[in-house]
Amino acid sequence: MIVDAVILIFLAVGLLFNTLGVVGILRFPDVYTRLHAETKTTTFGTIFIGLAVVVYGVSRLSGSGDGEYLTFTLHTIIAVVALAFTNATGAHAIARAAHRSGQRPAPAVVDRLAEVKEE
Repeated sequence: MIVDAVILIFLAVGLLFNTLGVVGILRFPDVYTRLHAETKTTTFGTIFIGLAVVVYGVSRLSGSGDGEYLTFTLHTIIAVVALAFTNATGAHAIARAAHRSGQRPAPAVVDRLAEVKEE
């Protein structure tokens, strides 16, 4: 019963982050702030949903002892760790490419990259 509540809480938090990220993507003015919303969505939303999957897998593993749940849990952990490391790198590369292609931030945003001399 407690495990089910923890799973539902993790799922709810993950879905909340995903929903707020979608709203941010639709509402923010430029590619950089939209990218920020998308990065938070994929990072936190997916991590919390992944945590729900891990808790489910561990609870099933402890209940049945079936090795499938161990594989299921380990694959989810590996996917979440890989996402956490690659998401920031990918977002940085997209933002850098957008800036180099001439996309400028909205006027209210400070553009520190414009101060750096491009090579």
